[in-house]
Amino acid sequence: MTSFYLSKPYQPPEAPRNLPLDQPWALFGNISPDLFMKKYWHKKPLLIRGAIPAFSLAKKNASELSSPISAQELFELAGDELLESRLIQSKPWSLKSGPFKRKAIPKIDQTDWTLLLQGMEAHHPTAAAILSWFRFIPDARLDDLMISIAGVGGGVGPHCDSYDVFLIQMSGRRQWRISSQHDLSLNPALPLKILQNFSAEQDWVLEPGDMLYLPPHIAHDGIALDAGCQTWSVGFRSPSFKELLQEGLWRLAESLEDIPELEEKFADPQQKASQTPENLPEELIKQLENKLAGLKLDQIGQFLPGITAYLTEPKQQAYFRGPETPLSPSQFAKKLGSHALTPHPQTRILCLKNEVYCNGEKVTKGQTKPIQEAWRSIAATKKLIQRKSLHGIADSSLYDAYLSGWLIFQSA
Repeated sequence: MTSFYLSKPYQPPEAPRNLPLDQPWALFGNISPDLFMKKYWHKKPLLIRGAIPAFSLAKKNASELSSPISAQELFELAGDELLESRLIQSKPWSLKSGPFKRKAIPKIDQTDWTLLLQGMEAHHPTAAAILSWFRFIPDARLDDLMISIAGVGGGVGPHCDSYDVFLIQMSGRRQWRISSQHDLSLNPALPLKILQNFSAEQDWVLEPGDMLYLPPHIAHDGIALDAGCQTWSVGFRSPSFKELLQEGLWRLAESLEDIPELEEKFADPQQKASQTPENLPEELIKQLENKLAGLKLDQIGQFLPGITAYLTEPKQQAYFRGPETPLSPSQFAKKLGSHALTPHPQTRILCLKNEVYCNGEKVTKGQTKPIQEAWRSIAATKKLIQRKSLHGIADSSLYDAYLSGWLIFQSA
């Protein structure tokens, strides 16, 4: 297995700005993203051999490609306290959470272990490049990219996810067994969420460059067949309606602070003497009903701002650090003419019509038209190069986001 370490690392390209959604992609077995979404997304699994053609092309030319990120790099990243990592061993089953010192991670040629590194797009540019391939799926659905590196026999056991996932084989081989079984009961005696009665219906061995798409609730079990086996998982979250509405209601309640007429005190000059003082007054109910009707709380438009803000909340582990030597507003504006301003890898941005939300805040609120347009450009293309001078930078949310580390400049 030494040739694996001497091979050339694969360099994933950044996806083009305008994705050809109606054209065949090798990534999906020479069908278009349009057809993939119509036929497979959230419906049924899809195995794609040679999803990344560079691996098979290199092999034909008597060469070999390895993962863009070496095993050594992954082991070093596992020691980062800002990165969520887990170490799973299968004989017997055990689960430990990082950060990990190198000596705590089994050697590459040991068996029955798996190291999971979550949110890798925030820690390595090649992981972020992989995510750009999937931007035909709404950003609101994206969770993160997880990398699994394992010794022979390593895996996390048969399990079931509640989200869509693309499993990309980057190094070594992994055997995948899947099932559409309805019995999803878990083994209560184990420290991981492992299915108690897994019965495989399909079985494949994925080689570097292959990819397997799984919709939610498909039971699956992946076992590493080679030392240093790497699988890159691009996951898409599916929040519950309860979660979305709770967050929307909470933020809607906060927004009531901006409605001055709600500061008025309840008054009941028409209240009559009552024989049932223990009952909630009909007059109070009537006035509350009128207020609620005026707020139009039965219309989805009232909830969407809060829900959009919630979906842009960074992950709990996200950490932002502003520039050590911040540019002045004028220096910032000048640099925008030659360098791309991009979201920090852990920054989340979504649009609700013309409004832009970033890391839980509506950043276009009260901003000038040019600043709003700048934000919309960043949301759509993940970068901004402003050839024309932007006025009012000093007091803008764009400059504030730069100072907070939410937006960063790429090198020239």
